[in-house]
Amino acid sequence: MMRRRTLLAAAMASAGTAWAQVTDLADAINKAGRQRMLSQRTCKAYLALVQGVEPEQAQRVLDASVALFERQLGELRAYASTAELRATYGALGSAWGDYKGLLAAPARTGVAAVVAQSGKVLAVAHQGTGQFEALLNQPLGKLVNVAGRQRMLSQRMAAFYLASLMPGDAAAARAEVAKARTDFLAGLDFLRKAPEATPRIKDELQLADLQWVLFDNALQKAAPGDGTKPQSDVFITSENVLQVMDRITTLYTGLKA
Repeated sequence: MMRRRTLLAAAMASAGTAWAQVTDLADAINKAGRQRMLSQRTCKAYLALVQGVEPEQAQRVLDASVALFERQLGELRAYASTAELRATYGALGSAWGDYKGLLAAPARTGVAAVVAQSGKVLAVAHQGTGQFEALLNQPLGKLVNVAGRQRMLSQRMAAFYLASLMPGDAAAARAEVAKARTDFLAGLDFLRKAPEATPRIKDELQLADLQWVLFDNALQKAAPGDGTKPQSDVFITSENVLQVMDRITTLYTGLKA
């Protein structure tokens, strides 16, 4: 049962002291990039609740992710040092307010709106991440950004896998999974080849490869009805990939520019 209770989920549930403030631009890129991930993780949890997939864990994930998004939004707004960044985080606050309202009461009738709004929040969060990376203007910024984006892609694949099992455009949802999968593999390749990777980071990347195999296998499983429970496997393995990629991102964040 321990695999169902990832360290990241526990950390996010008690994150009051885990990320107290933005300390520098690398940390800003990390947290801005984590907002991207949370836009997709909340969507995944919402879809899981609607489908009755790992309902207790899904509710914990949703609650913790909403709380962490709001806390980091405040931190990033306070750290925004340019008019461009202040405009971006004002827009993110507006998009998030609409999204949070949709997330409040999971229901099948709300799925399409949640999926659509999660994409809008993601787009603005990605814009802010890129703006912080441009301010740092160092190779480290790109590494933190790419590593952080892997977190988002893991959650996006899981969310759209779950979306593909519901009424709607299943083909479009599967196409999103395929695109995110391609981007995720490209990101792993980029991080493996980075000369800045320390022995600790390389060890974590090897673990990420192992967790990815399990997640990818879950994504390839047949749809419900054949005696398997692919939704649960996808939910759980996506959390495990997220946990490893969050550690890798944090390790890159701690390097000196």
